[in-house]
Amino acid sequence: MALNSKTKAVLLGPLSKNNPILVQVLGICSALAVTSKLEPSLVMAIAVVIVTSFSNVIISLLRKTIPNRIRIIVQLVVVASLVTIVSEVLKAYSYDVNKQLSVFVGLIVTNCILMGRLEAFALGNGPWPSFLDGIGNGLGYGWILVVTGFFRELLGSGELMGHQVIPQAFYDAGYENNGLMMLAPMAVLIVACIIWVHRSKNKDLQEETN
Repeated sequence: MALNSKTKAVLLGPLSKNNPILVQVLGICSALAVTSKLEPSLVMAIAVVIVTSFSNVIISLLRKTIPNRIRIIVQLVVVASLVTIVSEVLKAYSYDVNKQLSVFVGLIVTNCILMGRLEAFALGNGPWPSFLDGIGNGLGYGWILVVTGFFRELLGSGELMGHQVIPQAFYDAGYENNGLMMLAPMAVLIVACIIWVHRSKNKDLQEETN
C-alpha cells in the first residue's frame, strides 16, 4: 500500500521532529536502565515496536465498542497481554537478554509513550494509520536506545554485542575503558548530547519550546 504525505508524516515524524524522547522527553527511565550494552538495547527497542504497533491496531479496531469510562482499563489489558507474550518469547529464546532487561520488559505496560499513543491516536484513527503510528513511535524510541547502548558499551568495555572492537594495540598503548559509561548517569549525558545535536539541527523546535 502506497503511503501518502499524511501517512508518511505519521510513520516518519516520530523518528525526528516528533520523537518521543528527543522532543517530548518521554520514556527516559528505560533509556537509563537497559542501555549499558547494545544487545539489550536492541531487544528492548524491538519489543516496544511490536507492543506499540499491535496494541495501536487492537485498540483502533475496538475503539467504537469501548465504553469511555473503562477505556484505560481496556488499554492496559491489551498492552499487558502483548507484553506477557513478548516476555515469554524472550524467556524461551533469549533468556540471558531477558535477565539483563529484568523488570523493564514488564514495565512497557506503563510506558508513557505507548499509553499516550493509544489515548491520543489509536482511539481516533483507523487500524492502518494506528499501525504506522505505533511503528513510527516505537522506532523513534528505539533508535535512541540503540545509539545510547552503542556508545556506552563501546566506550565502557571496548566491545559491541560481546565482540572486541577496540584493538588490543590501543590498550597496549595505554588506553583504558571508561567504567563510568556503565553507570546510569552516563546514559543521561549521552541522551542529552543527542537532544542537543537534534535541537541544533531543528531550529523550529527551539522556537516552539521557547
